Amino acid sequence: MKHWYLVVLLVTFIGCKTSEKSQNEKENGTEKKLPELKPDRYNVAFLIMDGTFNTELTAPYDIFQHTIFRKGIKPMNVFTVANTDNPITTFEGMRILPDFNYLKDSLPRIDILVVPSAEHHLDSDLKDDAMINFVKKVDKDAQFVTSHCDGAFVLAKAGLLDGKVSTTFPSDIDKMKEMFPKLDIRKDVLFIHDGKYITSAGGAKSFEAALYLCEYLYGPEIARSLAGGLVIDWKSEDVPSIILND
Repeated sequence: MKHWYLVVLLVTFIGCKTSEKSQNEKENGTEKKLPELKPDRYNVAFLIMDGTFNTELTAPYDIFQHTIFRKGIKPMNVFTVANTDNPITTFEGMRILPDFNYLKDSLPRIDILVVPSAEHHLDSDLKDDAMINFVKKVDKDAQFVTSHCDGAFVLAKAGLLDGKVSTTFPSDIDKMKEMFPKLDIRKDVLFIHDGKYITSAGGAKSFEAALYLCEYLYGPEIARSLAGGLVIDWKSEDVPSIILND
């Protein structure tokens, strides 16, 4: 009887601790809740980490998220992935709780990978083998892989831009050429589409690269509607770009 009594006490203790932990997580706002990914949509993953720049994340995120409000198209499930369950802190100080931890979670199929720029994409982030290998793995099945600003350095490090034409943040183009001398890196364009890769200059022009992909997938009318919803003037022919996909 003593053994059974101890077992009951132990189970009760564990249950209380688990309940207490769950309650603390709820109170602290850290309880992980996976996003609802609806079927028959493109799954779009944003790779985030400490030091991610707000604009390169939020600009394409806004454009892609708004596809769910357009009828007659295959919209997008938009979510974030990181190497942690804890909030990441952007360069500007915004705290974001990642939807998925790519180091341990079972991830959904990723149709479109978006790599926004981050503070250390020119140095320490490129030494993160787990992150680079994640990008390589996703690339195998993704329909599109896109970067904004210095996110192109991650794609280059992963070998995805070999034999492709690409661009990055204007003042970092020379640095990218120095680090990856075999790559064909172009200046004076806001984005480049080569194969399944779209690289952009970043900043506020991240909107243009995202709108271009929407126009490519859905047509100009939907792209103009998405742009209008965010009060953006959009004419793809007016944007300095290089399209090598066709």
